Amino acid sequence: MPETIPAENLNLEIIKSRSVKGITSLVTRSVAIQLISALGFLLLTIFLGLNEVGVFIAVTEVIGILGYFSDIGLASALIQKKDQPTLSDLRTTFTIQQSLVSMLIFLSLGLSPLVKSYFHLTNEGINLLYALLAGFFLASLKTIPSVQLERTLKFNKLAFVEVLETIVFYTTAVVLAVLGAGIKSYTVAVLARGIVGLITLYIISPWQIGLGFSLPAIKKLLKFGIPYQTNTFLAVLKDRITNLLLFRIIGSEGIAILGWAQTWSQKPLRLIMDNVTKITFPSLSRLQGRPHELKKGLEKSIFYTVSTTFPILVIFSLVASQLVLIIPRYQKWEPGLLPLYVFLFSAAWASVSTPLTTALNAIGKIKLTFYMMIMWTILTLGLTPFLAFKYGYLGAVLASFIISFTSIVPVIVIRRYIPFDLKKTLIFPTLTSLALFIILFMVTRITSGLPAVFGTLLLAGMVYPPLMIIINGESVKTDIKNFFSRLNDHRV
Repeated sequence: MPETIPAENLNLEIIKSRSVKGITSLVTRSVAIQLISALGFLLLTIFLGLNEVGVFIAVTEVIGILGYFSDIGLASALIQKKDQPTLSDLRTTFTIQQSLVSMLIFLSLGLSPLVKSYFHLTNEGINLLYALLAGFFLASLKTIPSVQLERTLKFNKLAFVEVLETIVFYTTAVVLAVLGAGIKSYTVAVLARGIVGLITLYIISPWQIGLGFSLPAIKKLLKFGIPYQTNTFLAVLKDRITNLLLFRIIGSEGIAILGWAQTWSQKPLRLIMDNVTKITFPSLSRLQGRPHELKKGLEKSIFYTVSTTFPILVIFSLVASQLVLIIPRYQKWEPGLLPLYVFLFSAAWASVSTPLTTALNAIGKIKLTFYMMIMWTILTLGLTPFLAFKYGYLGAVLASFIISFTSIVPVIVIRRYIPFDLKKTLIFPTLTSLALFIILFMVTRITSGLPAVFGTLLLAGMVYPPLMIIINGESVKTDIKNFFSRLNDHRV
């Protein structure tokens, strides 16, 4: 059995071509996933009550916290590693991760009575917790196959698995919700998604599964993994634990309103930013030591993230109120409109800051992102529960609005290491989106209901591409030509 996993020679042109193809695959996947999940979430929030949605969100946060402790950053270290990982690296990572996952599952089962009491769960709620724990275990088994695909930038295969999982989850959940299954809809859907996803990924990306432990391997991986996972721990404190505290302050219905607004506001980020970030981390990691190419890669990443995310946020902000009013049984979510507008504003900032912190991680400046995460964690834990206690769920919204302005910090920090062109990457796309907002806003003042929704979507598709070319110049045309050239490169 070979000790070293066969490596591929990823020269600069292959990295560029696979990055383009990877982005294309991931964006195509995201369009499919977000359309399916948006329709599924829409239907679920029609047929399920606020309390049922709130319980699912809260229990899912518990499993998200467990996810932090299950990895200690080893998977990210394998992706970032300059040299090709050995079989010993893979098996060491797998062994440590499965040991941690098993301990966490047994601990969670022991603490389930406390979880039941904290969230006031029914027996159906506890069964949902058990299903999410099973899904957590199944997801942990997919780590190594996913790492292998990400290191070689073969994101099209990952895309297929994620689309399939999304179809299985929402089809199962919606059918059961329509039949009146309530929380059971989520329980069965979580199990179905986990089983189908695991089997499919191992067919696509098999590996010589086995247990092992190498002290030299673990030392090298933990050098990057521990700082990286410390940042993740702060993110857990900042987001998930904050949400658990909010559950006690504003209740399941308040959490449902915030969760509804956050879910819709995050759709553009899940559609665009997550995919670009997934490409950016391994791609920029491969470009370490090539400053000029690194700078160009970061500029393209930010420019097209912002240029695609901002207009979608604009469209969401203009059609949201119309959809709430025209969809039967959906008026119950009207209190979530104001939070939605604020979260869309925060999402715009996040579409800028997240690729930048990812780039810092890719070039090994993990301590800087750690310090920034400390800042965001202190602000979130300090402001959100305090303002929520005073003003209810609107207090949490106010905290999000205040904290979003700190996203300017990564822009300042990273330019010390990668002096990217701020005007070209941020200002021009912002002006384009502002012009789009003004045009679409006038349409919504003229009409309402379904005509306003369809008119906004149609006009956005007709107006935004010319605006991009007019405001951003010939560079967009050149990038489009290069994009299709690399997309059709049959060497990779």
